Parts: sequence; structure tokens; C-alpha cells
Amino acid sequence: MRLIPPVRTGSLFTFALAALLPLSAAATRVAAHPSHHAATPRNRVAHSPARPVGHGTVAARAARRSGGRQSVTVLVRGRHGRLRHARYVEYFSAPSFAPAAGTTSLGDQTGGEDPQVRAALVEALGSYNGTALAIDPKNGRILAMVNQKAALGPGAEPCSTIKLMVSLAALSEGLITKDTPVNVGGGYRLNLTYALARSINPYFETLGREMGFATVKHYANQFGLGELAGYNIPGETLGVYPDTELPARLGGVGKMCSFGESIQMTPMQLGALVVAIANGGSLFYLQHPTTPEEAASFEPRLKRTLDIQKYIPEMLPGMEGAVAASYGTARRLRASFNEFPVLGKTGTCSDRGTRFGWFAGYGDGPSGRIVTVFFLTGGRPTFGPKAAELTGLFYRALASRAYFAPHAVPLPVENIVAAPTAVPVVKPAGAPDAPLPPSTIPATEPTGH
Repeated sequence: MRLIPPVRTGSLFTFALAALLPLSAAATRVAAHPSHHAATPRNRVAHSPARPVGHGTVAARAARRSGGRQSVTVLVRGRHGRLRHARYVEYFSAPSFAPAAGTTSLGDQTGGEDPQVRAALVEALGSYNGTALAIDPKNGRILAMVNQKAALGPGAEPCSTIKLMVSLAALSEGLITKDTPVNVGGGYRLNLTYALARSINPYFETLGREMGFATVKHYANQFGLGELAGYNIPGETLGVYPDTELPARLGGVGKMCSFGESIQMTPMQLGALVVAIANGGSLFYLQHPTTPEEAASFEPRLKRTLDIQKYIPEMLPGMEGAVAASYGTARRLRASFNEFPVLGKTGTCSDRGTRFGWFAGYGDGPSGRIVTVFFLTGGRPTFGPKAAELTGLFYRALASRAYFAPHAVPLPVENIVAAPTAVPVVKPAGAPDAPLPPSTIPATEPTGH
């Protein structure tokens, strides 16, 4: 995989970008928009109206964490253009763990699920508050769904997982290719591969502003946001994709495209989108058999075919880099599992004392692909890289059950016309775990340091 590192074209922020540590997406969000949380001062405190250098992406000089709060000192540019330090505090009140492992899945309907896949999901999720899904991308069958109430619920802000949709929209519009350098300010130009792998907010804010709200909303709806993802699944809720753009004072369409500000996406909707990426463009209705008879008589239902097949290869290096790159936001996954490639995208953000951690992707195993979505809610221990780590534990648990042995043949697909599924796997150049080019551009969500 060839990755173009950031190119320095100016010296405006020379000392501002030197030797800085990554700043969490949640803290960046507070610093960028103190007025957005004025109604909940107990949860977030912002001391003065100031703009973080680089539009909210310059890393923190120092961070102090204790108990349920996170205190971050950031370098900001004030009203008169001078750089200064500002301290922001975010308080987390939501619990990250259930009272005991397995209690979140009480009441789940499991009669039609794959018992091995379910056992692996339950083992991986453990006592974390959240939900986990595994889906067959060839047909949209939900193999297992742990904590079904949360999986079918209203969802939450998608955080940086929204960048998958934005990437496909920009590629479809001909705005970029994976190698197109995009000016993100401060004299830096980045390409899609690096921006996805490291989750660079200004890159996707720039794409959103160039496309405009109407275009972004069109593609979001085409890719399944704002509609039910499942077919006749009791209890599924819709999520929210707004009909109007986020106010400019809160970041406008740029913030909607960098971490999903004002959007509510469900785990089901995210799973359906990643299914379409994994299979070449078939947006299936997700179906959840609840009895052995329903599983035996399962028939796929195609919602529509997305015209994205030729753009998917442009996405894959960035999705793989998130896991395989030394600076990828999902690199924790490799500590748990590295037997075959897993591609995906993390997301981390917070709202009113609750932190969200997302990871959605697919593993390219010897017996076929499995799409997974892990969505966690809680406090300080909850963030996207943790969701990626749990995904690795899921694949490791499946491997320990010999699930990927040659005899494990996936269910066949019959009587359906869908988009071609020959999506190539892009491997990094050199050794399987070869280091990728370093960069001074900070990640815009936590990476697990």
C-alpha cells in the first residue's frame, strides 16, 4: 500500500505543531465549539471564545485525567491572532461497564443466530456497555447481535465513522481520488488514504464544505442513513439525518462530515453501509432470523445497488491503514488478532457525559468476509480504539473455535441479482506489518497511547 505522507508547504504553524501529543476528538470538539454545550456546564467547561489552531486539530500540550473527568490543555488562537493556552474539562458520568458480563444481552432472541459467532461476540464484548453485530455481507443476514435493544435503538452520533460515507460521496462526485492532495490548512496537504487511517478531521470538513449540505445529504440517504436498515425487525428505530445544515457557528456541514455532528446513526445503519463496501455495492436489508426455521429458509432482500464499486478500491488502503499502520486509530486490533487482514474505521466522541466508541469493518478470512460493528457507551475507558480492540478479540475467539477452518462454508446466496463482489484486498508494501511513513499531523481522535 502506497501512502503519501503530509507535504509541508508553509511555515505558519511551525512551533504550534512541534512535539505535541494527540488531542481526543471530544476535547477538540469542546474547544472548537464552547457555545454548543453552554446548556450543560456540568459536563463540559470552556473558558473563553477562542479557535484551536488548525481548526480544532492541533494536539494537546498536556493532558491530566482523573476519576470521571478529562482535563486537557490546548493551544488556541485568540481573537487577535495570538497563540495561547486554554484549559477545557469534560466530565464523564455514564458507566462503561455493566454489573456483570452478559447482563446486557438478557432478553436477546438467539434461536436463529450462528451459535459460534454469538459466543465469540459475547466473549469479546464482555462487560462493556454497548452492542456488537456480525453480518454476512453476501446476503445481509445478521449472524449474531448482542444486546439487541441497543443495536436496534436510536443510535448516537457516528463520530468519525461518518467519514466512510463522506469518502464515498466525494469519490462519487469526482472530487478526489485516494491520491489527491487536499489542503487542510497550516501548509499541509493530505490524501484520502492517510486521512482515513489517522482520522484527520480538517480533511473531511474540507470535503464536506466543497460538496455542500444538499449533496452530502443526498449521498447519506442513498447509503441508508435516515431509513430503517432492517427488514421487519421488531423494535428497530430510525436514527436521524437532519433536513437542515448544522448552524455555521457550530461548524456547518464541515462538522457534520468530520464526526457526524447533529446526526444520529444506528449500529444497524452503519452495518448495512459496511456490508455494501464489503460486497461491492449491494445495500441489503439486514435480516435477523430468530428461529432455526427462519434461518433455514433465509432469503436475501436487496434494497438497492449502489454505484460505488469502482470507488471502493480507493477506500480500502485507508481502511486497512487504520488497522495496519503504526499510527492508525484502530491499530489496537492487531494486538488481539493478525491472522488475516481486517479493515475498518473507528469513531470517538461524546455528548453530555457519555462517551461513544465505534468500530465498523470487515475481516477478509479464508472462509469469507464477516462485517462487524462494535458500539460502546460509557465514560473515560470508552473510545473507538477500544471498540477496535474488542473486534480483534472477536476474531481471535472465532479462530480459537476453528471457525475459519476450510470446512466452514458460508450460507449460499440464491435467486438474487446483486452487484459484483470482487473487491480486492490491498496489502501494505513490504513486510505484513511494515511501518508506514510517520507524520507530524496529529490524530483527531484517541489512538490508544
